[in-house]
Amino acid sequence: MSTKGPVSQFIEHHYLHFNAAALVDAAKGYETQLDNGAKMLVSLAGAMSTAELGKSFAEMIRQDKVHIISCTGANLEEDIMNLVAHSHYKRVPNYRDLTPQEEWDLLEKGLNRVTDTCIPEHEAFRRLQHHIEKIWKDAEANGERFLPHEYMYKMLLSGVLEEYYEIDLKDSWMYAAAEKNLPIVCPGWEDSTMGNIFASYVLKGELKASTMKSGIEYMTFLADWYTENSKNGIGFFQIGGGIAGDFPICVVPMLYQDMERTDTPFWSYFCQISDSTTSYGSYSGAVPNEKITWGKLDIDTPKFIVESDATIVAPLIFAYILGL
Repeated sequence: MSTKGPVSQFIEHHYLHFNAAALVDAAKGYETQLDNGAKMLVSLAGAMSTAELGKSFAEMIRQDKVHIISCTGANLEEDIMNLVAHSHYKRVPNYRDLTPQEEWDLLEKGLNRVTDTCIPEHEAFRRLQHHIEKIWKDAEANGERFLPHEYMYKMLLSGVLEEYYEIDLKDSWMYAAAEKNLPIVCPGWEDSTMGNIFASYVLKGELKASTMKSGIEYMTFLADWYTENSKNGIGFFQIGGGIAGDFPICVVPMLYQDMERTDTPFWSYFCQISDSTTSYGSYSGAVPNEKITWGKLDIDTPKFIVESDATIVAPLIFAYILGL
């Protein structure tokens, strides 16, 4: 008799073929990894934080179903923005029909659109800027340097944002990660809003670029973490494409080929959720088997692709893993 809850039972009963079956296979493969003592990396691309993935992902973190995260700078900051400015967000259900003039009108109202959701500049971006700027400058004054996510953790754990909270704190994956001091790599952080703001302070001479640790330091941290944690395997659960996935997955061939550590194990599981159509020559053409040729995955590594919208698929897989 299944010990899983109604959501999981619904998935098992109805999701029997095609992408639905791939979803179930991927979820069961994820569970098998954890049961075997493997760790799991989850990479977040796209706008998953603005899609409020924290409602399911935060519990995955709390229950130790995730051991390290690779995410874009946007996902790093937008979960916190949703935490402190949720009521000021504006949903635009008819976003496909907007004219250029209507898009301009949103800009003039300080509303930056992410598909059907507009993030309020003043209540979200500037609210974080006000507090993170002090943390950056205090670190520099003390001769300290940290990684981008470490500054975010400091801000969350300091309590300076508490007066602004507008959602249940349990639905913030960044807060859950901060409480556990969960390892994060955030490649290309510079292209995020907070990254742009930090660069502006550097240009104005108010901060040194070196006060923020770099992407190379993220890579060397990841190399050490992988080496220390791969005894029972490390799985790779990729949401979307881009740098959030490309950056961490290549740590294995770097260790194996460039460091000549030939005892480095391959990733022990791989799943990618993407609604990009697989085609040769495009980014999405890099299907799992191609990764074998780059020394990232082994011949018998369990491999899954769910070709669907990650905002639909990821919460369902997480619900299944959590037994909901």
